[in-house]
Amino acid sequence: MKIVMVEPINISMMKIEEYRQQLEAEGHQLIAYSSRAENDQEMIKRVKEADILIIANQPLSAKVINASKDLKMISVAFTGFDHIAMEACRENDILVSNSSGYANQAVAELAFGLVINLMRNIKDSDGAVRVGKTRKNLIGNELFGKNFGIIGFGSIGQKTAKIAAAFGCNILVDDHKQHKLGEELGVEYLPIDKLMQNSDIVSLHVPLKDSTVDLIGVEEIALMKKDAILINTARGPVVNSEALAEALNNEKIAGAGIDVFEMEPPIPSDHPLLNAKNTILTPHTAFATEEAFIKRAEIVFDNIEAWLAEKPQNVVS
Repeated sequence: MKIVMVEPINISMMKIEEYRQQLEAEGHQLIAYSSRAENDQEMIKRVKEADILIIANQPLSAKVINASKDLKMISVAFTGFDHIAMEACRENDILVSNSSGYANQAVAELAFGLVINLMRNIKDSDGAVRVGKTRKNLIGNELFGKNFGIIGFGSIGQKTAKIAAAFGCNILVDDHKQHKLGEELGVEYLPIDKLMQNSDIVSLHVPLKDSTVDLIGVEEIALMKKDAILINTARGPVVNSEALAEALNNEKIAGAGIDVFEMEPPIPSDHPLLNAKNTILTPHTAFATEEAFIKRAEIVFDNIEAWLAEKPQNVVS
């Protein structure tokens, strides 16, 4: 089988060589590109003879998939797969496996980095010290005793809940399923409107699909407390950025920590959140830790080995 890693997945060349030698010993070929393709034409050149494709979050269009006549399996080095033309994969009988779970800890930790930064004014405090100012107007708030709302109680949402509980927060979840962890943590299950009304912090951990586009829009943001903050480490289109910017600029909510946008960074200079008040913006870094990348590569190649053994895992199509 010809296996093509069409873009880097943030592991060392030494590690790639280890995987290459393992696959070659099994009679396969691994080709690993060190940069992204700039357009579909270049992608087609890279992929057209591949049996198996490894891709992270670079968009994979139907045009590329339809031109790849030998392609049988895609191992996605990412949790989300909304950047892949899944209908074309189904039409061409291409199996897709993702790397769900590799960044659960990383994403949950960054969510709390954003929360603490906003609640304790860390960015502004650093700026104040550097220009000779004091803590005036920088008095923050504690997490202890706050209502921590989690929208999306999957693996990452549950990791986030554990951390919130360790800080002494009350956990609110918009999920009707009864989870064992929820029972252990004393989670309160609420419909999304009640969660938005009662939370001091709202953290989003849902996948991107038709039902979650603009999940948090004008009406949902209007329900939030004036001193509440919103955290999005899920997917950009889950939040209506214009509605969020309007609420921030008019001080309808206290702040927002945003790691994801409607597009991959760099984001355009006229994006509404760039000039919104009381924001911490990060360039889609929630998943990006050394530990997560190592785990991700393990899952990517395990997915391939499982498929070769006719025991596919982590299948999304």
